Amino acid sequence: MSHHCKKFLSAGLAGVLCSTALFSLPVAHADGRDGRGGDGRNNLHLPGLRDRPYTPENSFTRMFPELPPFARPTDEAREQAKKLGEKDGLIDARDNLTNPILSITEPNLSLNNPDNPNMTAGVTFFGQFLDHDITLDPRSPLLERSHPGKTTNFRTAAFDLDSVYGSGPKESPELYDLSSVDFKLRVDPIPGSHLVSRDKKPRYDLPRLPCDQVNNCTAILGDSRNDEHVILAQFHLAMLRFHNAVIDHLRADPANAGQSAEQIFQLAQRQVRWHYQWIILHEFLPLTIGQERVKDILNKGLRFYEVNKRNALIPIEFSVAAYRFGHSQIRPSYRVNFGPVDGQEFFAFVFDDTQDLGLEDPNDLRGGKRAPRRFVDWQTFFDFDDGRSRNNKKIDGKLSSVMMLLPGSRGVAAPGLPADGVTSLASRNLMRHVNFGIPSGQAIARRMGLPVLTSAQLDMLKPFDMEKSTPLWYYILKEAELLENGLRLGPVGGRIVGEVFIGLLKADESSYLAAQPNWTPVLPSKKAGDFRVTDLLTFAGVVPPLS
Repeated sequence: MSHHCKKFLSAGLAGVLCSTALFSLPVAHADGRDGRGGDGRNNLHLPGLRDRPYTPENSFTRMFPELPPFARPTDEAREQAKKLGEKDGLIDARDNLTNPILSITEPNLSLNNPDNPNMTAGVTFFGQFLDHDITLDPRSPLLERSHPGKTTNFRTAAFDLDSVYGSGPKESPELYDLSSVDFKLRVDPIPGSHLVSRDKKPRYDLPRLPCDQVNNCTAILGDSRNDEHVILAQFHLAMLRFHNAVIDHLRADPANAGQSAEQIFQLAQRQVRWHYQWIILHEFLPLTIGQERVKDILNKGLRFYEVNKRNALIPIEFSVAAYRFGHSQIRPSYRVNFGPVDGQEFFAFVFDDTQDLGLEDPNDLRGGKRAPRRFVDWQTFFDFDDGRSRNNKKIDGKLSSVMMLLPGSRGVAAPGLPADGVTSLASRNLMRHVNFGIPSGQAIARRMGLPVLTSAQLDMLKPFDMEKSTPLWYYILKEAELLENGLRLGPVGGRIVGEVFIGLLKADESSYLAAQPNWTPVLPSKKAGDFRVTDLLTFAGVVPPLS
């Protein structure tokens, strides 16, 4: 599917790494609709659905179609999967959630959330942003068997930032600042943010419609999932400002004198995409799967993922299992910004199910809100050599307790959260394994010719009869924990994620890896010829000094 045939699509079903339902936020459309219309499927409103029905070109696929599912698609198997992921169960880290600050400063309150010294906290949320750039399966059924080849992917399977650009200025004008000479993307100042920022300067937010009766401030963006929590919304904002900064950078270059707005936009879009893709290949993947695995795939090619430029499909072994490893890395709480002075920093749990959904400025990080303190100081999330960054959590078989009770699960269900009584993110992941018929981690490891975890290593699964045939997602978490000390993905998880990422980059004719593989970054950076997330955020102007 070409980049030019994409429609501006948004879905009300939110997700953390691979369209996993947490809670939903409406999204604004150019024709004035607010995105709350429903079609009987969890009140989703997909304006492009009629324009993009199922075809073999925009569905999901299988990486190992010859392997049998880890379990039969029965109600009993689904119930066992649900129990494995339940609150207070095997996967629950059982964090003490009494105070978001103590959750960070008192390690004894989160004994099952060990530090990963090789990775900062922001890597997980960058990874979430990447997922939302390549997959969207808002109707993925939880209660019946599903066929990946008949499940539509509403994103392009390419790292092309369609979640940022939509279909471009002409077809998605609501995303663009039409008052500017060039095609800059819209951003809004946050009223009152200068009063609570450390440098007394205003901070910015996604463009939004006015808040409704329950104080949901609908974001105007190319993928509503990128507004599901403050951290992700602010990273999406950073990408908008990164594009705008590249526009200014190009306009300041005398070599571009006389270039039209359309020409400058095309140049900027390519620079933004290529620097973003460089970060994926040279920073995110080495941190996530290990540099040696990256080199092996680049040098020796793909062994298991069949992809080409005419038919780039996402395998469900990746989207439903392997790439959901990031769920294990989410901390219970974060320091979001540093406040006006020491002692007034904004600390919050990612989600707090006790919070009223209608609060204008809740004490958790849910999205869809605008308030003076709801911005991110990125020094917490990435290493700017100032000693302020926080480590990520290791990849292991535990999820923070905040992921066990999704927003609204104790009271009125959050908009878009399926009314099936499944409140745990882990349970939802595992039940999808049954429904999609995903092979076991052991079967895939044997098929790949890689080390297979033994029943003794997975002895904790005996009560669920899964120690010999383990759901791929959980297998990959335990593989990382046992074989890589939780620092990165193990052999099976690393191979699946690495092959899909590199395969998609090579299959996309417009990517730098396919079009100009010897290209190196040209924008200002800490190290010439390189470009990191910290360089992107600095160039975008979203990292003001805190001293």
